[in-house]
Amino acid sequence: MGRFGTWPITVRVAAATGALMIVLGLVASQQVLSTLGRLQDERLREFARLHVEGLAVALGPFALHKDVWEIYDTLDRAQQNTSGGRILFTVVADEQGKVLAATDPLRAPVDADIADFLSAAVPVGDVSAAEGTPVVRVLAPLSVQGRTVGQIVTELDVGDLIAERRNTALVLLVGNALTTIILVLAGYVLIARLLEPVELLASHMGEAGDAPHPIPDTAIPRTDSVLARLLRNYNGMVAAIGARAEAERRLAERERFVSLGRLSSSLAHEINNPLGGLLNAVDTVRTYADRPEVVRQSADLLDRGLRHLGDVSRAILEENRLDRSGRPLTATDFDDLRLLFEPETTRRGQHLGWDIAQVSGELPSAPLRQIALNLLLNAASAAPEGGSVLFQVRQEDGAVTLTVADDGPGLSRTARARLMSQAPVALGGGVGLRLVHDLVAGLGGSISYNRTEGMTEIRVSIPLREAVAC
Repeated sequence: MGRFGTWPITVRVAAATGALMIVLGLVASQQVLSTLGRLQDERLREFARLHVEGLAVALGPFALHKDVWEIYDTLDRAQQNTSGGRILFTVVADEQGKVLAATDPLRAPVDADIADFLSAAVPVGDVSAAEGTPVVRVLAPLSVQGRTVGQIVTELDVGDLIAERRNTALVLLVGNALTTIILVLAGYVLIARLLEPVELLASHMGEAGDAPHPIPDTAIPRTDSVLARLLRNYNGMVAAIGARAEAERRLAERERFVSLGRLSSSLAHEINNPLGGLLNAVDTVRTYADRPEVVRQSADLLDRGLRHLGDVSRAILEENRLDRSGRPLTATDFDDLRLLFEPETTRRGQHLGWDIAQVSGELPSAPLRQIALNLLLNAASAAPEGGSVLFQVRQEDGAVTLTVADDGPGLSRTARARLMSQAPVALGGGVGLRLVHDLVAGLGGSISYNRTEGMTEIRVSIPLREAVAC
């Protein structure tokens, strides 16, 4: 295949045309020979059936009474009345397999065993000339009133059928060879003619290097509209190079505006996420203003939430990089997450499963809270009304694993790409999942996605850092 690819295209096309014609010729020839063979076999079986059935009707009573002379006479008349010399030999035996008569008594004497003639003999329905042997044997029973009184073996000459197949195959072979040669030569000439404009174009492009120059109008043929259109298109491409450079400059400017819009969208998205929980805390303060412990708890939540919002805004303005050296993760962070997130599931009538294990070691609080909150909000949005959202935290093998599951329809292909890959984010979608991907990557972690038994499970694994002694 590699050497074939180095041949000139005219030779390759001609060779491919020849190969295709050979394959098509073989297939067509096989179909013709198969049809011819089927027709020959049908005619041969019909001939054998008529011959054997006629003999069976005529010879049945004589075989029952073992009237040898009448059997001889019937066989002799049957062979004389058969045209074309198809019938070569016929032998009739009784029910014990002893020869009663034959068209050639020397080959099959009376009372000889017919078993010698049964080898390779087939029933009438299985007769075929496709075996390639010039003589076939047909076996048929002799019956009188439902009783088998003997059997007939007839040898048929099928040499003419075999010769017909051989001659047909030869004609097909010669015809296909001539057709292939003609088409290969015609294809070579046609492709060479068609490639003339391509060679002209290639020569101009090769000479131009990085600065292609247009083909002179005098070199463009005026009699071939396809060729003229090809070369004029090349001239138009050369003229468009300057315009493309200007378009690239404008595109780069547009990309800057798109990046600014994405940054603004990300900022709004990440700040709006926890606002619902913080507003609930404000309502709690107003409702239970006479209960100092509730007010203090809500004030602590507000303080942490507002500081978290500050971290998020700074991180997004610094190209979505959260401060990883800030406050370490504690159990209070997960309590805050529940307070911020649970109103969303309550509003949608969803069941919230919350299973938090003790975490030892150091992990930055801000990115972990942001990862968990984004995944939980995505799960609540995907789960149906009255569905389930599960959140689990485990520490194993030197890493903290956050698992978020829901019974929604699962992430779309685009959403999975935002979460699992580093491909550029397509315009028009949210930025929460991509922010999760970037945060996890920045912490040296990994993300896995699994969809089983109607549940979507996203698992985030973050390696732990050993606590630094003061």
